[in-house]
Amino acid sequence: MEIVTILVALVLAWIAWKVLVGLVKFGVLALIAVAAIYFLSQGGAF
Repeated sequence: MEIVTILVALVLAWIAWKVLVGLVKFGVLALIAVAAIYFLSQGGAF
């Protein structure tokens, strides 16, 4: 019974890790988009 509990905990930890990594990637992309919009609104820095 303890083995099942450990396996469930490992699966839940793996899912949580994947969600966290996905959120970090989304946050980085959003930050890049906001920075690009900011630079473009400053008079075309490119």
